[in-house]
Amino acid sequence: MPTTLGSEPKRDLTFEQNADANKQLWRTIEGRGDRIKQGGGKAALEKHKAKGRLTARERIYALVDADSYFLEIGLFTADGMYAEQGGAPSAGVVTGIGVIHGRECVIVSNDATVKAGAWFPMTAKKNLRAQEIALENRLPIIYLVDSAGVFLPMQDEIFPDKEHFGRQFRNNAQLSALGVPQIAAIMGPCVAGGAYLPIMSDEALIVEGQGSLFLAGPALVEAAIGEKTTIEPLGGAVMHASVSGVIDYKVKNDEECIAVIRSLVEKFSPEKGIKNVFSREASLPPKFEAEELWGIIPSDRAKPYNTYQVLARLLDDSAFEEYKADYGKTIICGYGRVDGWAVGIVANQRAIVKNGKGELQVGGVIYSESADKAARFIMNCNQRKIPLVFLQDVTGFIVGTRAEQGGIIKDGAKMVNAVANSIVPKLTFIMGNSYGAGNYAMCGKAFDPRFIFSLPTSKIAVMGGAQASKTLLTIKIASLEKQGKKLSDADQMQMLKEIQDKYDETMHPVYAAARLWVDGIIPPTAMRGVISRSLAAAAHNDQFPEWKAGVVQV
Repeated sequence: MPTTLGSEPKRDLTFEQNADANKQLWRTIEGRGDRIKQGGGKAALEKHKAKGRLTARERIYALVDADSYFLEIGLFTADGMYAEQGGAPSAGVVTGIGVIHGRECVIVSNDATVKAGAWFPMTAKKNLRAQEIALENRLPIIYLVDSAGVFLPMQDEIFPDKEHFGRQFRNNAQLSALGVPQIAAIMGPCVAGGAYLPIMSDEALIVEGQGSLFLAGPALVEAAIGEKTTIEPLGGAVMHASVSGVIDYKVKNDEECIAVIRSLVEKFSPEKGIKNVFSREASLPPKFEAEELWGIIPSDRAKPYNTYQVLARLLDDSAFEEYKADYGKTIICGYGRVDGWAVGIVANQRAIVKNGKGELQVGGVIYSESADKAARFIMNCNQRKIPLVFLQDVTGFIVGTRAEQGGIIKDGAKMVNAVANSIVPKLTFIMGNSYGAGNYAMCGKAFDPRFIFSLPTSKIAVMGGAQASKTLLTIKIASLEKQGKKLSDADQMQMLKEIQDKYDETMHPVYAAARLWVDGIIPPTAMRGVISRSLAAAAHNDQFPEWKAGVVQV
């Protein structure tokens, strides 16, 4: 039988300090996100609007249902990157999941205010992530195309490799073969190889007077074959609608284009929507307020806290059916519901616990019995087709002679095997630390979570900042001593600070989000809603490969 989790938090000075620090951290990140949403800046937006065109975000907001919210994927992509090129806010493209006539759809909208919508290396990665979401979840995908094509000064980092520009056309073909609807709207330039994307979709629209589609523009045509021409006869809306027959619908403006797309989506078969594949019942609110999470999660990542208190604010009615509750206590496993959806929870317990022998175990560390328990639980969820939710706050696996002799590598490998071979949807939320092999075992990016988000309190790295900085300092000192140089204690302390500051910067959640290690950064109060929305997306795909665990260490 499920038990009720949680208790009223002790609203002491520590709670209030945590809440204040965490909220301030979120406000800083949120403000950074608001600036990114301005795209190429005020002047570029005004110039774009003066042409009678909607911005990338305005197009999305007009496309989705008025009473819905757009789950953005990759807002911080490329943040702090490409400084020499003037930057590329959000990699020049807005992506996410929106609801159109009650149907979940992936939406990709080029931002022409950012370098005319040109493709940077991270633009390619972000577009591929959007298509990956559509492929894995069988979600219809809408492309709002307005792009000058590959950013030529960086073409060698965008064009030729497996996960580069060309991969999107392969994905176009595979989505089509799977019966996943694709609609493309040419709302601006669509040049060179990029011209294949809309035409490899099921249907293509073009906006008269602003959309154009060709493999080579007028300047390149003249340079290549000596022909002088202009945009309209080469690739304009009228030509493609009446002469080449390449496009399916010619529309007058952005607004009409959006209306036609909505009309097309409205007629999709219900078979293209959510399937009855996962257990869902009527939603019940948790017994405790999500707002309390701000004070429950410490602002100091070294401090312990009780993860059951987090679960009490995520799960319906705060009800949890725990698996092996008295064994392997540094990982909490069990069943519950989130907004009615049945889920299997795998969460790092950050409180200090005692094992069955009365020995203290450090929260956030994966011990042999914890890994063993988690592996078995993950296998059970796969047998029963129950989606998995991983709540990460992990510093890694236990180390030392006793741990090695006890087979920690073997037990860790068992857990990694179970995660890697899972066939049910996996959702990962990085609440705090995400270090080393702990990141892998708790379903980090490398292990194909359907969706992965981090909280503002997250830190992702191969090891903690203090340990890494001291290791790097030792290496640096040894290198200098080989050159006959010796540092004073003061110089060593200064160098240590510089190393740690630089290392800490790479652990910041925005650094991770900029590189698409995570799909986004969300406040802790949004976790429950994002879990539900992610499962609604995952429920579009009822095709599961056969569950096989492979060779498991015993």
